Amino acid sequence: MSLSAYLSALEHGHRGRPSPGLIHQVNEYFGLIWDDAEEMARLARLSHPRVVLDTAGLSPEATELANRLAREIRHLPPAAVAALAAVLDALPPEG
Repeated sequence: MSLSAYLSALEHGHRGRPSPGLIHQVNEYFGLIWDDAEEMARLARLSHPRVVLDTAGLSPEATELANRLAREIRHLPPAAVAALAAVLDALPPEG
C-alpha cells in the first residue's frame, strides 16, 4: 500500500491509529517541521476508527447521549459535526 493510500485509509477511518514511527516518516516525507509536525502528531493521537466510550459513573442522560451519538454520527451533516465540535472546543480544559 502506498503512503497516500494509507493516509487516505487513515483519514476515512479504515486504519487504526498510526505509530509514532510512521508519523515521523510522514513528517519527513512531506518535510513537515515544528507546528505542522506537532499538528500531525496531535491528529494521529486523535485518530482511531473504533472509539470505545466508557460511560460508567456518568448520568443516564450522558449515557443516552453517548449511545445516540454512536448510532447517528455517520448520518450527521458536516455542519452538525462542526457545531458539536465547537461546543466541545468551548469547554474549559481538563485539569
